[in-house]
Amino acid sequence: LFNAMIAPLTPFPIRGAIWYQGENNANRAHGNVYRHLFKSMILDWRREWGLGAFPFLFVQLANYGRVPDTSTWPELREAQTMALDLVHTGMAVTTDIGNPENIHPRNKQDVGRRLALAARAKAYGESGITYSGPIFRQSTVEGKTMRLWFDHRGGGLSAHGGGLTGFEIAGPDGEFVTAEARIVGNNVLLSSADVEMPVSARYAWAAAPEGNLFNKAGLPASPFRTA
Repeated sequence: LFNAMIAPLTPFPIRGAIWYQGENNANRAHGNVYRHLFKSMILDWRREWGLGAFPFLFVQLANYGRVPDTSTWPELREAQTMALDLVHTGMAVTTDIGNPENIHPRNKQDVGRRLALAARAKAYGESGITYSGPIFRQSTVEGKTMRLWFDHRGGGLSAHGGGLTGFEIAGPDGEFVTAEARIVGNNVLLSSADVEMPVSARYAWAAAPEGNLFNKAGLPASPFRTA
């Protein structure tokens, strides 16, 4: 596919690339394969074009329910998020606008709007644009509570449509339970009566997750796990 459809384009200058793919690579999420594969592809395209680190924007997997929640879709989303470590990359989160019954959701307008925000910031250098939803940065344990920090807060964190949902917490046994979650300033605080000593947490960790953490710019948080 590369030789036939991409290589012939490399003599032509481009401003950047938009990538919408991942479902068929979900079986490569285990063993850290996709997190290396995806980054390698981005770097290889940049080498092939010879234009430097041109912007590379991509769409994270949408919510889709016809695969079990123990599937590798959450891990593939994690691998996609890790590609943001590369310069001039941007990601559109779509776990809130997919169709759990259809792997090809109809709502492409909001996908396009989110990619356009990333393009305005990454490709065209517009300042003052919130182009990403919250991205998990770090966590700390404070007694029976876990505190989460995020980048791209976009004016502040918010719970879309009510109390926070989609968070789970686990102790040393690694058994995740639903967490009580609340926004306190720039952080999310997690706790559970069933977890005396928090060790790890995760958010929207399912093939078709239900989570409502957004920033005040109206962009959803990316799914994540702390460990």
